[in-house]
Amino acid sequence: MSEIRMTGELRTDYDCEATGLPAERWAEAVFKVGGEEIVLEISVEKDVIVAIMAGEDTAWKGTLAGLKQILRGEIKAK
Repeated sequence: MSEIRMTGELRTDYDCEATGLPAERWAEAVFKVGGEEIVLEISVEKDVIVAIMAGEDTAWKGTLAGLKQILRGEIKAK
């Protein structure tokens, strides 16, 4: 059996919770709002890679370290 390298959790305001979802290399969470999808994908290959997609033509992908720098305002997203 493959090694579990990360686990996922999902919680909502309806007291609905899914925890301990195992993954070896990647996982994604998909939220549907109206006719749009918002997707968060995490990959744990060599580095931790985060991809965020909002709709079909808006996306950002980079390392976890890069995402932290963007959120702290240290760099701008490309």
